[in-house]
Amino acid sequence: MTGTLPPSPGFRVDGQRALVTGAGRGIGLAAAAALARAGAHVTLAARSEAQLIEARDLIRAEGGACDHLVLDVTDSAAVTRSLGALAPFQILVNNAGLNRPRPLVEVEDEDIDAVLDLNVKATLYVTRAVARGLVEAGLPGSIITVSSQMGVVGSPRRTLYCASKHAVEGMTKALAWELGAAGIRVNTVCPTFIETAMTAGMFADPDFRGWVTQRIALGRLGRTEEIMGAIVFLASEASSLVTGSALMLDGGWSAA
Repeated sequence: MTGTLPPSPGFRVDGQRALVTGAGRGIGLAAAAALARAGAHVTLAARSEAQLIEARDLIRAEGGACDHLVLDVTDSAAVTRSLGALAPFQILVNNAGLNRPRPLVEVEDEDIDAVLDLNVKATLYVTRAVARGLVEAGLPGSIITVSSQMGVVGSPRRTLYCASKHAVEGMTKALAWELGAAGIRVNTVCPTFIETAMTAGMFADPDFRGWVTQRIALGRLGRTEEIMGAIVFLASEASSLVTGSALMLDGGWSAA
């Protein structure tokens, strides 16, 4: 037998600069920790400096390279100004988001503004600023947005949230074509319901918990750490042929 085996792709992101929004807790903090452990220098962005400092110190205590940036990502001018003053980020994780579940007939204009401002407009603001930096510097990169299983399916009481996440999925597909020639990949991760401190109240209701787990093929809720591998995969050369894709982390929800 002759020949050689192909080289294995790397899952490391050593020396790359990464920006994670909504990074003070939950999925954002988990994504930041995963990237720092994979060798990235991570900048944590959110509005609460106290949370950011605590998260930063936890990552540094493990030996990770980390700093923080107090930023309201719904403020377009602040995003452009703050990120434009920094060196380019080769990895972006758009994680900031919110949901206000209720039937559409009960949704107020303020709910629509709040959800679309953070889930859609802020994602566009941050992505635009990071993409500009990469294109101007001639650097490749990976843009990852935390979407949802609700970005590919529908669900009662989540018309507004689904609208926002379907918008993110469309943005991702279009931007993959805009930036592909520059070596910048654009993808989403689509988690199912994840157990976090923020969702604990919802899942204290046994009826709602049962409704959710019956729709997950694995029969259980997701865990925060189950998002981390997907983030590193999409940030690294291991996913070098992946762009314009939605990586489903939904335990089989969308397979029904």
